[in-house]
Amino acid sequence: MSHHHAPPGLGEASFFAHDHGTTAPAGAPAGRRLHLNGVLLPGGEVTDLWVADGVLRTEPVADAVTVCTGAWIMPGLVDAHCHVGLGPHGAVPAEVAEAQAVADRDGGTLLIRDAGSPVDTHWIDDRADLPRIIRAGRHVARPFRYIRNYAEEVEPEALVEEVARQAVHGDGWVKLVGDWIDRDAGDLAPLWPADVAAAAIARAHELGARVTAHCFGEESVHQLVRAGIDGIEHGTGLDGETIALMAARGVALVPTLINLENFPGFADAGEAKFPAYARHMRALHARRFATITAAIDAGVPVYAGTDAGGTISHGLVGAEIGLLATLGGPEFALGAASWRARQWLGAPPVADGAWADLVVYGTDPRLDPGVTRHPHLVILRGRVVS
Repeated sequence: MSHHHAPPGLGEASFFAHDHGTTAPAGAPAGRRLHLNGVLLPGGEVTDLWVADGVLRTEPVADAVTVCTGAWIMPGLVDAHCHVGLGPHGAVPAEVAEAQAVADRDGGTLLIRDAGSPVDTHWIDDRADLPRIIRAGRHVARPFRYIRNYAEEVEPEALVEEVARQAVHGDGWVKLVGDWIDRDAGDLAPLWPADVAAAAIARAHELGARVTAHCFGEESVHQLVRAGIDGIEHGTGLDGETIALMAARGVALVPTLINLENFPGFADAGEAKFPAYARHMRALHARRFATITAAIDAGVPVYAGTDAGGTISHGLVGAEIGLLATLGGPEFALGAASWRARQWLGAPPVADGAWADLVVYGTDPRLDPGVTRHPHLVILRGRVVS
């Protein structure tokens, strides 16, 4: 790999559509040879990279088209909590799922951890122009204890069997709904007895799958982390003791800060029938930044996820990066949405022969994480796709 340390006052980035009369159009075949020059993050060194036959090369490649110089280059972004194929009322047609995936891709997301979808999106794997997806099967919830048409709904006695089924259908992940409003209690409450959840998690582990869970409130996250879960989504109910246990065990947190901004609206919608729930959601919202910052400071592995799908638009990972940066700093946020998240999900690092999945910016995202909202170039499987 050709590189040297970035000099002070690196000049403006340049982007090229052609080289010696040879164009590099969007969607160019994977056989197109490309050359990129710029500061490669996270290392921060000025680097030259080449793309040939759809993979990265670190030594010069003949007849490569230079597509950028003096740019800032990052491994493709990750949306670690996304729902391709999910709409406000449940499953969506294939053409809508495709549009969702395209929006994510054009925002720089080239690897998605799909945290539950009611439709089979494996057809996306055959599309070289759409992001790579790691699936968690379908949400697993109890009847009448989650959003209608989203989840596979089972009673606790069937949880272990259902988790085993989803472990086989997914790509190494299973998604539980850990808590939701209990209409009898009038507030958030866990869906699963702690011993049943522990047995289901253990069964998933036997099958080689990891388990994550939607948790808004305090009780569910307390129980599930102690039950051996691998990940927590949202995590607004975390306390210091549970945060310390997550850090010690390496339990991942995907806070979905974009979605947490909706808590006041959730509270307003439930106020008339469930005033205790409304108060609870407002309290969780009020301390959300302190809670997530405490997790970051304790060393909990935190990753960027937007919760796109349902009622949240796709393609917003740059906005999630911006929110994370206000809590942990720009380089932390960028890593949470790129190199650290990719490593966590098993994607290869930037290296000779590895995936040619890159996002390229005209200015330094470490100085202004907001630039991640609008990548200048998106290269997926060796193609300039956006």
